[in-house]
Amino acid sequence: MSAVVYDKRELKRARYAVATVFAVHGAVTGSFATRVPWIQDHASVSAGQLGLALAFPAIGASLAMPLAGSVSHRFGARAALRGLLSLWTLALVLPALAPNLLTLCVALFVYGATAGMSDVAMNALGVEVENRMDKSIMSGLHGMWSAGALIGSAAGTLAAHLGSDARLHHALAAVALTLIGVAACQGVLDLRPTEDDEPPPRFALPPRSALLIGAIGFCAVFAEGASLDWSAVYLRDVLDSSAGVAAASTTGFTLTMAIARIAGDAVVDRFGPVRTVRVGGLFATLGGLLVVVSGNAAVAMTGFALLGLGIAVVVPLCFAAAGRSGPNPSQAIAGVATITYTSGLIAPSLIGTVADATSLVTSFVLVTVLAFGLTAFAGVLRASGRQSGGKVSAPDATVPDPRP
Repeated sequence: MSAVVYDKRELKRARYAVATVFAVHGAVTGSFATRVPWIQDHASVSAGQLGLALAFPAIGASLAMPLAGSVSHRFGARAALRGLLSLWTLALVLPALAPNLLTLCVALFVYGATAGMSDVAMNALGVEVENRMDKSIMSGLHGMWSAGALIGSAAGTLAAHLGSDARLHHALAAVALTLIGVAACQGVLDLRPTEDDEPPPRFALPPRSALLIGAIGFCAVFAEGASLDWSAVYLRDVLDSSAGVAAASTTGFTLTMAIARIAGDAVVDRFGPVRTVRVGGLFATLGGLLVVVSGNAAVAMTGFALLGLGIAVVVPLCFAAAGRSGPNPSQAIAGVATITYTSGLIAPSLIGTVADATSLVTSFVLVTVLAFGLTAFAGVLRASGRQSGGKVSAPDATVPDPRP
C-alpha cells in the first residue's frame, strides 16, 4: 500500500467522513429492525421460521467478511467502501420483497453479506485514520453507528405507526442512505495498493492475534446481545415488572452504551485500551451481579445500565487492536468481526436454552462470568500501538494490506 502523508485538515475531513459512513451503516440496521413484524406477516412465516431466517444475516456476514480485503486491494479503499456500502444500503429493500420463507432467507443472506463486507471496510479505514491522527477515535465512530441506528429505528417506528408499506419505506430509506453514503465516501482516505503489493487471498483464516482479540469481543457482544434481547423479559418474568418498566430497562442499556461510546475516546486516550477495558469489565461484572441478585426493578435496571456502560468501548477497541496487530489489518479486522458476529448470533438463543434448562437468573450468571473475562483478559489488547495516553507507535501501514 502507498504510504501517502495526509495533513491535519485532510485527516479531520476523513474522520468526519468515516463517522458519517458509520452512522449510515447503523441507520440501515435500525430501519430494518423496526419493520421485522411487517416482513414476517408479508412472508407468512411463523415465529420459529422467522427465527431461522434471522440467522441468515450472520451466516452471510461471517462468510463474506474475509473477502473485504481482496475487494479493497483490487479497487482501492475508497472505491471499495463506496461500492460495498452502496450494496448494503440497497440490500435494505430485499427482505420486505420476500413472499415466503425461502426467498426471505436468501434476501437476509445477501443483506448480511453486504453488511459484513462494508463493516470490515469502514472499520479498516477508521483504524487507519486513528493511527494517522495519533488519537483514539474508534469508540466515537461506533457511537455514531449507535446514533444512526437510533435515527433509523425512530424513522421506522414512525413509518410503522403510520401503517406504511415496508417496501415503500425501505425503498425510500435505501435511496436516501445510499446518496448520503456515496457522498460521505468521497471524504475517506483514498488508499491504494502499490505495484509491489501482492494481492491477498480471496479467502483466508484469521490470524492467531485476531482470535485472541476476538475472544474479548466475543465476551462483550455476548453480554450486549443477551441484555438487548432479554433485559425486558428478565424484568417482566423474574421481577414481575410492568411492560413499560421492562421496556425502559432496554432503553437504559442502549442509552448508556451510546453515551459511553461517544465519550469513550477521551477515556482511552487518557488511560489506554487495556486499563479502560479492565475497568469497564469491572463495571459490567458489577452490573451483572446486580441483575442476578436484584429483588426489584430499580436494582436490575441499574445493573443493565452498568452492563451497557462497561462493554460499550470493547468492540471498537478490539477492531483498533486488530488493525495494529500485524501486517494484515483487513484480514485481522475481518477475523475479529466474524467472531463478534458469531457471538451476537448465538447469545440470544443460548440465553434462552440455559433459561429453559435452569432459569433466566442462571443465564445471567453466565453473562456475568463473561463480563469478568473482559477484566481478566484485557491484556490481549496490548498488541501494538497505543497503550496509555494518546501516543501510537503503529507502523504507517495503509489499509488493507492483507499479505500472508
